[in-house]
Amino acid sequence: MNNKIPVLEIKNLKASINEIEILKDLNLTINKGEIHAIMGPNGSGKSTFSKVIAGHPAYKVVSGEILFNGNSILDLNPEERSHLGIFLAFQYPIEIPGVSNEDFLRLAYNSKLKSQNIPEVDPIEFLTLINDKLKIIDMSASFLNRNVNEGFSGGEKKRNEILQMALLNPQLSILDETDSGLDIDALKVISKGINAYMSSEKAIVLITHYQRLLDYIKPDYIHVMQNGKIVKTGNAELAIELEKKGYEWLK
Repeated sequence: MNNKIPVLEIKNLKASINEIEILKDLNLTINKGEIHAIMGPNGSGKSTFSKVIAGHPAYKVVSGEILFNGNSILDLNPEERSHLGIFLAFQYPIEIPGVSNEDFLRLAYNSKLKSQNIPEVDPIEFLTLINDKLKIIDMSASFLNRNVNEGFSGGEKKRNEILQMALLNPQLSILDETDSGLDIDALKVISKGINAYMSSEKAIVLITHYQRLLDYIKPDYIHVMQNGKIVKTGNAELAIELEKKGYEWLK
């Protein structure tokens, strides 16, 4: 008996940017309670995949389907997809001068509540809520007073993304190279936060170049992307093999 419940279903997806086809007949199903890792060389389509799922306007879906909990999301804008429960953590988080982290996070949280017809929280209620989430990623409350990502180290920017994820509580989180530029201590903290967040109702996609992230977050499946397609799927052993051999042997 198959008790797996799909969160994300991608069927024969083709997507392009500036008339150049990047994703080519991509197929992937991600079920509740699963962690999937997507690996592949530069230019294989990994980051395009994440942006197309999130609804980035620069990318055009040429054909195929993207279903979230059984419903097509192709006609939804990025904000609508976010409110449904899809979260994308960027490889290079942007700085927002003049906007405090606390204000930014509260606005994002209240925007989601509003979309669900739930009363917004006031600043005092929000502080109680966000202080709980700060513990997940081992950050001090002083972090909230700083401008969004301004002057942040690489590790702080990535922690901020995981803090947003913990706060917004999405069902599907796509983490695009969350491990890039991190030292081992920062990697451990971020991995601990991601593992603490995961549950049987959620699903996570890790997009990464390196096997080392998968030492701390154990994926159920590893997919290798090349030339806009998934060319191989395996378990954690596949990442170790890729670390040793690279990607050339898959061609």
